[in-house]
Amino acid sequence: MDEALIEQKDERGVVTLTMNRPANFNALSEEMLGALQAALDRVAADESVRVVVLAGNGKAFCPGHNLKEMIASPSLAYYQQLFAQCSKVMLTILKLPVPVIARVHGIATAAGCQLVAQCDLAVASTEAKFAVSGVNFGLFCSTPSVPLLRNIAPKQAMEMLVTGDFISAEEARERGLVNHVATPDQLDAEVGKLVDSILQKPRAAIAMGKELFYRQRETGIEAAYQLANQTMAVNMMDACAQEGVTAFAEKRKPSWKP
Repeated sequence: MDEALIEQKDERGVVTLTMNRPANFNALSEEMLGALQAALDRVAADESVRVVVLAGNGKAFCPGHNLKEMIASPSLAYYQQLFAQCSKVMLTILKLPVPVIARVHGIATAAGCQLVAQCDLAVASTEAKFAVSGVNFGLFCSTPSVPLLRNIAPKQAMEMLVTGDFISAEEARERGLVNHVATPDQLDAEVGKLVDSILQKPRAAIAMGKELFYRQRETGIEAAYQLANQTMAVNMMDACAQEGVTAFAEKRKPSWKP
């Protein structure tokens, strides 16, 4: 298939977005960023979507920006536009009302590592490797540092940023960059476990919870509690919570609408 991004949706509402430029390891070219943005915008507008899985074809997940493309247009205006385009994709992932799971194999470097960090959840192959390696080319990974610092401890993030060194999938799990690690033959099954668990929960509750999760992280604790209090109250008024609490009281399994 010639598409930069292969978009598939199953009957459960699971959307799989597969970056499909294996020849350049699925680099975040302008074409790829445009395809991702368009697909994420469609997801945002589709209330039947429950989960998004982000994957890559070929030998790698994503190596970051296309350096050949970048060096071909050496102007401040171009670079500002390119990084703004990338940041818009990252923020769209954050603002989606459904969880986004990164399915990582091979390398995830620079903006590719940023993509993993920005996803809500991540499952990696034991053969995956992670780095924010721009510093090796004289370019500090400033934009990747934003979600990276919100995933792992500051000194660990700084070490990755100033050295550009790779860490293994297991190190990424230990540091909090990914949730689970699986052998290559079990990677899809491990992703499937997360998907199945999410599908058993009401979409409305997850949407409210995700929005609050990120908002409260960026504010002080008193304001965070105020936001959380309001979200919990609104969530409790929703039919999914009413059914869940009633089912618990009646000692039965809740019956949630899709």
